[in-house]
Amino acid sequence: MKLATLLAELPVVSVTGPKEALEGDIVDIVYDSRKAVPGTVFVCMTGAETDGHKYARSAYDAGCRAFVLEAGHEETASLGDVPETPVIVTVENSRVALAKLSDTFFEHPSGELKVIGITGTKGKTSITYILQSVLDKAGVPTGLIGTAGATWLGKQVPTVNTTPESYELQKLLRQMADDGVKAVAIEVSSLGVKWHRTDFTEFFCGIFTNISPDHIGGHEHKTYEEYYGFKKAFFDLCTQAAACGDDPSAEDMLEAVPGRKIFYGLGEGNEFRAEHMVPTRSDDFMGIRFDFLRGGTKEDTFEISLPGDFSVHNALAVLAVCELMGLDLPSAKEGLRTVRVPGRCQIKYLSKDFGIIIDYAHNDISLAGIINTVRAYEPKRIITLFGSVGDRAQLRREELGTTSGKLADFTVITEDDPGFEDPKSIAEEIATYVEAAGGAGKYVVIPDREEAVAYAVAMLEPGDFLLCCGKGHERFMKVRGKKEPFNEETCIEEALAKRGIRI
Repeated sequence: MKLATLLAELPVVSVTGPKEALEGDIVDIVYDSRKAVPGTVFVCMTGAETDGHKYARSAYDAGCRAFVLEAGHEETASLGDVPETPVIVTVENSRVALAKLSDTFFEHPSGELKVIGITGTKGKTSITYILQSVLDKAGVPTGLIGTAGATWLGKQVPTVNTTPESYELQKLLRQMADDGVKAVAIEVSSLGVKWHRTDFTEFFCGIFTNISPDHIGGHEHKTYEEYYGFKKAFFDLCTQAAACGDDPSAEDMLEAVPGRKIFYGLGEGNEFRAEHMVPTRSDDFMGIRFDFLRGGTKEDTFEISLPGDFSVHNALAVLAVCELMGLDLPSAKEGLRTVRVPGRCQIKYLSKDFGIIIDYAHNDISLAGIINTVRAYEPKRIITLFGSVGDRAQLRREELGTTSGKLADFTVITEDDPGFEDPKSIAEEIATYVEAAGGAGKYVVIPDREEAVAYAVAMLEPGDFLLCCGKGHERFMKVRGKKEPFNEETCIEEALAKRGIRI
C-alpha cells in the first residue's frame, strides 16, 4: 500500500518530508522499534510506563523512514538531525492514529464481518465462547478474541491483552475474514476503549453484562466513574445492543445506541427472560435447564452445559444476539448444550462417581459463587484447591481462606503465582484463616500445585466434586519474575490416569 493511500483519511496536524516518499510502498505498521525495517511506518505511542517517541531513532537506525508522532513530543523523537530526511506525520493522538492506520492497512475487515462486542465486569469470556459454540453450530463460522487469545476454524493465536492493541485486532479480523469467518465475538475491556484499541471497528452489536468496581488504581482507571464511563463509551460504536436488564445501569449504558435494544434477565421488565431454572446433571452433562420467555410468553426450553444462574444470563445474551442476527432461536439449542468455556466453570471430568471443575475464581466472591453453584447439585463433598498470589493482594488470602473454611468440606491449599514470596508461607497463612473459619482438620497444605492436584484427585470418593480454582485457562505460574509452564488440565489428566481413568 502506498504511504499516501495509508495517510489519505488520517486527520493530521502536519506532514513533513520528501513528497516523493509518499509514493513509497508500506509493508507494515509497527509501534515496537524492534520490529522496524525498511518500508514500515513507526507509530510513536505514549503509555503508562514508557514513551514510544524515545525509540524513534532506533526505528530510524533499523531502516524506517516514515513516522507518526504525537504533537508536543517532536523533540523526544530526536529525528531533527538524521542524515536522510524521513516523512514525519504529526497527529493529535497517536493511539487514535494507530487504530485508523491499521483499519486502512487491513482494508476495514470489520465491514466484512458481524462483529459482536461484549463488555462488562463479569461474563465477557464466557459469552464469547457461548456465542462461538452457538453460531458455529447454527452454520455461521465464528471467531473469538479475548482473554484466552483468538480462535477461529481450528486456529489459535495468543494475545497479550483482553482487547488486543488496534493493530493486532485489525490484523486478526483480516485473517478471520480471509479464512471465511462470518462473525466475531470480541471481549471489549474498559482499558481497550480508553486506549482506543476498538476505534474504527464496525460493530454489528454490543452486549452489556453487568458492572461493579474493578480495574481501579495503578495504571488502570483512576476512579470508578472513569471505569464506568469507558464501559459506556463503547456503546457509542454500536447501532444495536443487548443488555442485562437486571443490572441497574443497563438503560444508561445503552443510552447512545440508536437501533434496537434487547434487555434480558430474570426480572419481569426484560423482553428476554428465563424462569423455572433447574440444575441438571447426568453422567455426561452438568448444567442448567430453563424456560425462555419473550415478552412474558414462554417460547421454548433450553439447556446450557454450564452451571449457575449467571450461565442463564449469558445464554440469554446469546439468544438476544441470535435475534438481532435474524437466526431462529431453536437453532441455538445444540450450541448451548455442548459449550465448554476454558477455565470458567469448566467441567474437566464428570462421571456417575465424581466430578472435577476448573475455574478462574481467585477472590472470595468468585470462590463463594462456584462453591454455592456446585452445592445446588447436592454433592457428597466439595473439595476446593487454590492458592493466592504473592507480592500483592495479601487481603485476598484471608478472604479465600475464610470462604473455603466456611463453605467447603475440605480444602487443599497450594500455590498460585507466588512471585518472589515463599509459596509455603503463603499457603500456611491461608491455612490459619481456614482454621479460624471452622475448617480445622479439614484441610491440607501442599505448596507444589502439581502435587496438590494429584493429592486432591486421589482422595475423591463417589459423590465428590473437586474445584480447582485460580489458574483457570492460564498456562503458566509466575515464580520469581518468570512465567514457568503450568497446565492444570494436564495435571488432572495425569492424576486421573493414576486411578486408571483416561480422558
